[in-house]
Amino acid sequence: MAFTSDSVSVFLAVLEQGSFSAAARALGRVPSAVSMAIAHLEAELDLVLFDRSGREPRPTAAARALEPQARQIALQLRALDAHALSLNQGLEERLTLAIAPELMSARWSGPLAQLAQEHPLLDVEVLVAPQSDALGLLHTGRAQLALVFERPTLDGREGFVQVGSETLVAVAAPDHALMREAAPLGESHLAATRQIVIAGRDAGVADPRVLFGRHLWHTDSPEAACGLLEAGLGWGWLPRSIVQWRLDAGTLALLPLQELDNATPLCVDVVWSHERARGLGAQRLVTLLAALR
Repeated sequence: MAFTSDSVSVFLAVLEQGSFSAAARALGRVPSAVSMAIAHLEAELDLVLFDRSGREPRPTAAARALEPQARQIALQLRALDAHALSLNQGLEERLTLAIAPELMSARWSGPLAQLAQEHPLLDVEVLVAPQSDALGLLHTGRAQLALVFERPTLDGREGFVQVGSETLVAVAAPDHALMREAAPLGESHLAATRQIVIAGRDAGVADPRVLFGRHLWHTDSPEAACGLLEAGLGWGWLPRSIVQWRLDAGTLALLPLQELDNATPLCVDVVWSHERARGLGAQRLVTLLAALR
């Protein structure tokens, strides 16, 4: 094999330094070793890479044609070395982040982009699951981190950092019966009317802080919830970031609550398990997410 990690570094050094002697100084070698390495590479490739007719070697057209790929290989080798070192220091082979579907519009992609720049070979997996399912993935070890709303009660197995906030609003179709109520709209009206809730797939678990209806329809998808609401099949609490464009378009409307405040602010946390050690990637992503506050 003609090109190796060493021959690539020598080839690029001569291109960058302009001479065998300058390349030798940059590489910490003697000039004859650099000259021999280039000569051996040319023999292996059966190509003339440098014109030696002048005082200093000049790159040939073949050398210039090979330069972009050689630089790419050098970058990949440096990334590979850095990744191997990071693995030795505790970087995960794969980092899995579970995200509650209501938070898909949250600002988590920027921190992931920064993490990808710092660890370009880290395998990252993003799973979208209802909050109870996302936390289940965390506690079984299937995910290392979960981006979820604040929990109603603290779990001693979990560590977390607040990374933002989201406001839930009560909405329904503009022609829903609740919109036509003459009496002040309050908790009793919500309890007596079908509520659309986003909940876990297995147990149907929903956040009790936003449960009012005695008759519940469950879905694990915010988009499905919005479709049910727009069809007039109930009312629901949903993040303003998800429903705002529908409010603007008039397909959904804020419930005119008078006995309750139609805005429930909830913190957004990134959560990890105390029962498992966090790798370098998870630690760094927590720091990057926390910086969003």
